[in-house]
Amino acid sequence: MKTKTFKNLLLILLFITQNNLIAGDKMITEKLKQFVPVVIKYDHSLLNEKDKQCLKYLYYASKIMDTIFLNQAFSKNFQILDELQKLNTEEGKATLEYFKIMFSPFDRLDHHKAFYGNYVRPLGANFYPEDMTKEEFNNFIKANPDKEKEFTSEFTVIRRIDGKLVAIPYSEYYKNYLKKAAEYLREAAKYTDNQSFKKYLLSKADAFLSNDYYQSDVDWMDLKDHLFEFVIGPFEIYEDELFNYKASFEAFLTIVDPKESAKLKQFEALLDKMEQNLPIDDKYKNFSRGKQSPMYVVNQIFSAGDTKAGVQTLAFNLPNDERVRAAKGSKKVMQKNIHEAKFEKILFPIAQIAINENDLKYVTFDGFFNHTLMHEISHGLGPGFIKVNGKDTEVKKELKELYSKIEECKADVLGMYNNIYMIELGVYPENTRKEVWASFLANIFRSVRFGINEAHGASNAIIFNWMLEKKAYKYDKKTQKVSIDYTIIYDALKGLAKELLEIQATGDYARAKKLIEKYGKESEPLKVIRKKMVELPIDIKPVFEIEKEFN
Repeated sequence: MKTKTFKNLLLILLFITQNNLIAGDKMITEKLKQFVPVVIKYDHSLLNEKDKQCLKYLYYASKIMDTIFLNQAFSKNFQILDELQKLNTEEGKATLEYFKIMFSPFDRLDHHKAFYGNYVRPLGANFYPEDMTKEEFNNFIKANPDKEKEFTSEFTVIRRIDGKLVAIPYSEYYKNYLKKAAEYLREAAKYTDNQSFKKYLLSKADAFLSNDYYQSDVDWMDLKDHLFEFVIGPFEIYEDELFNYKASFEAFLTIVDPKESAKLKQFEALLDKMEQNLPIDDKYKNFSRGKQSPMYVVNQIFSAGDTKAGVQTLAFNLPNDERVRAAKGSKKVMQKNIHEAKFEKILFPIAQIAINENDLKYVTFDGFFNHTLMHEISHGLGPGFIKVNGKDTEVKKELKELYSKIEECKADVLGMYNNIYMIELGVYPENTRKEVWASFLANIFRSVRFGINEAHGASNAIIFNWMLEKKAYKYDKKTQKVSIDYTIIYDALKGLAKELLEIQATGDYARAKKLIEKYGKESEPLKVIRKKMVELPIDIKPVFEIEKEFN
C-alpha cells in the first residue's frame, strides 16, 4: 500500500512538473493583456540621407543598452533567455514575450514575483553579490572608509573576489559592450553637421570607456538646434532597491518637435520664482543649481534598457549628477507621442471608472501633459547637496533605498503645486485650475497599478492616502468613485509638499520611512478601484517601426 501510494505521488508530481509551464502560461497570456501594443512611428520626411545614416548608428548603440540592462537586472537573465527561446510552443512564446517586457523572470507589476521558474529577485539586482547583505556592505565601508566613494559610486558593480568585496568600474565590467556602443556613436558622429551634437556623441563614446560621464552630460546640456534628442548611458537608480546607489543603462532616441518645444521657453525664466515659492524655510531653498534648464517636446523613435522595462516613460529629467545640475541645471524632455498613446489607451478609460462624474469632465490631455512637464521641472527644484551633522552630502546618499519613492513623490506633489502657481502668475488660464487636480487624480490610479512597491506607484499611494486623510479626496463606497473637494485640496497638498521638502533638506531617513510606512500602502479605496480596472490594460507596449528598418 505504501509503495503504491508513493508511486502515485510520483506520477502526480511528474504530471504537475510537465504541466507547470502550461498552467503558468494561461496566467502569462492574461498578463500580456495588461500591455496594449502601440506602433511607435516617426516622420521620415524630417530626415535627409545623412540623418538616416546617423539614426541607424544611434539605434545600434541604443540596442546595446538593452543587453547591458538585461545583465544588470538579474544574474541569470541570459541563461533564462536562452531557455525561453528554445521553447517552440505558444505557451513558451508567451512567456518569452513577457520576459522581454519585464527584462527578467520577475513581474514588475506584481512585487517582483517570479512568473517563470522559482527565482527570487535580489534587492540589489545584479549590482552586488546575491548573498551580500546591507550589513556586510556597511561594515566594509566602516572598516575601509577610503573605499566609500568607489563602493557607493553609481558607476561600479560590487563583486566578491577571493572572499573580499571589490568595486569594479562599469567601463571595465561591461567593457565589450561599451566598446561596441562607443564605436557606433563615433560612426553616428560622422553623419551629423551639427557640431554640438557631434561633440556630445564623441564625449559620450569617451565616457563609456573612461567611466567619467561628467563632460558628456555637460555636452548634452549644451546641445543647440539639434534634430535628435538622444540620451544614452547609466542614469536612474531605481533598479538597485538595496541602496539606490547603482545606475542602470538606458537610451531615449527621439526627434525634437520645434514648434511644441518653443512653447516651453517661458518656463525656463521662472525657475527661481518656483524655488522661491516652495513651502519650506528659506534656509533650505536651493538657488545654486544651474539656471540653464532647456525643455523640449519630442516624439520617441526608440527606447532601450531600463526605461523600456515594464512601464513606459512619459518624460525624463536628466542628468542626475548633482555636479552637472549645480553647473548647468537639468534638461526636461516630454515625449508627446507616448503621452497621446497613454491618455487615449489608459488614462481616460481609468478616469471613467475611478472618478466622480462631476470631476470627470476636468480630466484632459492638456492637464495630463502639463502635469508631466511640471513633474520633470520639479525634480530640479529643492534640496540636492545638503549638510547633515556638519558633513557635506547629498539627499540621495542620506535617504538610501527610500530616495526614489520620496523624490518621485516630491516631483508629483510639486508638479501640482507649481501648475497652480502658473495659474496665479497668469501663465495658464484660471479655468484650468480644476484640470490640474482632476487630471492628476486620474493619473494616481494609472500609477498605482504599476505596484505599490515601485517608486512611482508608492509615491502616488502616499499622495492619495494623505489627501484622503485630509478630506481633499472623498471616496463614495456606494458608487466606488472618488471626488475632489476643491476648497481644501491646495492646503492639503501644500502640507505634504512641506513634509517632503523638509525630509530631503535634513536627509531624515527615519522621517522618510515613517511617511512611507503610514501612507505608501494600498488603502481600501485603492484596492477596490484597482479591482474594477482589472480588465483595462495597465500600460502600452511599444512596437517600434525603426526595428523593422534596421534589424
